[in-house]
Amino acid sequence: MATTVGEWLVNANALLTRVGIATAHLDALVLLEDTMHEDRAYLLAHPEDDIDDEREKKLGELLNRRALHEPLAYIRNKTEFYGREFYIDHRVLEPRPESETMIDMLKSLHLPRDVTIIDVGTGSGALAITAKLEVPHADVMATDVDSNALKVAERNCATYDCDVMFLKGNLLKPFYLHYQPKHSAVLANLPYVPDSFQINQAAMREPERAIFGGADGLDLYREMFDQIDPLAHKPQYVLSESMPPQHELLVSIARQHDYHLHAKDDFILCFTR
Repeated sequence: MATTVGEWLVNANALLTRVGIATAHLDALVLLEDTMHEDRAYLLAHPEDDIDDEREKKLGELLNRRALHEPLAYIRNKTEFYGREFYIDHRVLEPRPESETMIDMLKSLHLPRDVTIIDVGTGSGALAITAKLEVPHADVMATDVDSNALKVAERNCATYDCDVMFLKGNLLKPFYLHYQPKHSAVLANLPYVPDSFQINQAAMREPERAIFGGADGLDLYREMFDQIDPLAHKPQYVLSESMPPQHELLVSIARQHDYHLHAKDDFILCFTR
C-alpha cells in the first residue's frame, strides 16, 4: 500500500524531531517539494496523494542524510543567497543570511566608477557574484586558498554568466601580486568562530578551515590587515563579518592599521580610512 504525502510528512517530522532537528517540519517539506516537483501549497492541500515507490525510496535516502545532521544545502546541492540560487556542496561553507547585509552595506557606499571589489576567502563565490550583479560597474575579483572551493565558485559564476576573476592564494596576496587599483573595497567574510566555540552538528559537517579563526576567532582578520599595510593604494573600504561580541576587538585591530568604523549592522562592520 502506497504511502501518502500526509503520512510521509508526519513520519518524517517525527524522525527529524526525535534526532534534534529544530526545523524538522520545514526540512521534511522541502525534501518532499524537491522530490515530488510540487510546491508546498499544493502538497499541503493534497495530503491524500500517493507517493510512488521510486520517489519514496529517494525520500528515505534524503531523510536519512538529514537525520544525521547533514546540512540541507548539501543534500539539495543548492541554497539561496540575496534572492538567487547557488550551487553548494561539501567543498564550501553554506552562505548565511546574515552575510546578505554585507551586500546591502556595499550598495550604500559611494563607490567610484572605477572601483575594484575584492572578495577575500570567496568559498562558493556567492558574495563576489552577487557584488558584481548588484554593482555591475565595478570590477570584481575573488580569492581563496582552497582550489576545490574555487571550482564551486567558478561553477556558480558560469551559471550567472558573470564577469568575476578568481585567484588562488592566501587572503589578499594573490590579488595584490598582480593588481594595484587606485580605488578598491574589500569584502571579508573570513572564518571567525573561536577554536573553542561549540558549533552545532550541522556546522560540524562543513569545512573546518572555513569556520574557525584561532583562539579569539580573528586571526585571519589580523593577517589581512597586515597585508594591507604596505600597499601604496589601500582599500577605501573594508567590510567584515564577525559575531557582535567580537566587534570591539575587531574595531581595535582595524584602528591599529589606520582604519576606523564607518558603519555597522548586525554581524557586518564597514571600516574606512
